[in-house]
Amino acid sequence: MLGIFTQLSRPTKVVAIVLGTALILPACANINPQDLKPIKIDGSSTVAPITDKVLEDFKANTPNKALADVKIDANISGTGGGFRKFCAGETDINNASRPISVEELKECDANKVRFIELPIAFDALTVVVNPQNNWLDDISTRELKTIWEPAAENKIKRWNQINPAWTDRPITLHGPGKDSGTYDFFSDVINGKDASRGDFNFSEDDQALVNAVSQDPNALGYFGHAYYEQNRDKLKALKVNGIEPTRSNVEDSKYQPLSRPLFIYVNAQKAQENPALEKFVEHYLDRVPNLLDNIGYIPLPDEAYHLARVQLQKFEVGTVFEGKPQPNLTIGELLRKQAQFEAK
Repeated sequence: MLGIFTQLSRPTKVVAIVLGTALILPACANINPQDLKPIKIDGSSTVAPITDKVLEDFKANTPNKALADVKIDANISGTGGGFRKFCAGETDINNASRPISVEELKECDANKVRFIELPIAFDALTVVVNPQNNWLDDISTRELKTIWEPAAENKIKRWNQINPAWTDRPITLHGPGKDSGTYDFFSDVINGKDASRGDFNFSEDDQALVNAVSQDPNALGYFGHAYYEQNRDKLKALKVNGIEPTRSNVEDSKYQPLSRPLFIYVNAQKAQENPALEKFVEHYLDRVPNLLDNIGYIPLPDEAYHLARVQLQKFEVGTVFEGKPQPNLTIGELLRKQAQFEAK
């Protein structure tokens, strides 16, 4: 089988490629319980609520008792922390709030980990403050950069340093840690590089960030929209450049640049060897559109899930991204990227 990242070794151009090579999957119509193996999931805290809900649904609604009894461990270590385990072959699925990076592609390639890249939702990354904040409803990307860029470290400490019309009070910042895909994405689209000031309170657990902002009138933070939706009584979401982080604004491509796709990455070889993994991912793609509204993320169009099912059925491995976050990516552009698998 050809390597799916052969171009990564070229010094003049580092890109990820999509390969037409498919793994041959054993038929799973008659599942032998002895063939079923445990499933290990790790990665993004942003995607974790989706995977947890699918897992709950899988256990409750899978007609095959042997499948329902398969042990599935789902943990959180951030997108980057999860990819380290995934590319080392330690996990079966990585939840990811950004596409796989160039460095992670190289690591997966070195360890011969072939993966299936499956978009599963869209997110309106949400900037929040404490409900007692009465001086701010709308923030610009320029103001966000003033707050979060590396040059602000130990310098921008008060709200009125960002905008003179804002209160003369200290600002307390809360955000994801460096292993988080949300940190990577936000830093890239707001600061223009994968870097941020370091003097803020960070956690890979988004619920910890929710709790911190909800308890501090001077706080500002950011995380996936689901954590805002589930804690509306404790938080105040800001408009960004005058646009609210809503489903309709994401679908209409208005909430930019903080709209983004969410993914699961599946170890292709392990899915070939473990029918339980393939069946779980099939269930994931079938059920996730109906589960997202109760979580707080935006379902993709039906076509996106159809393309994802085709990728899984054909075991099309690789990535259609360029090893980096995708600023200003719309749902329509995501569909066109997915279709590259079919157009090759």
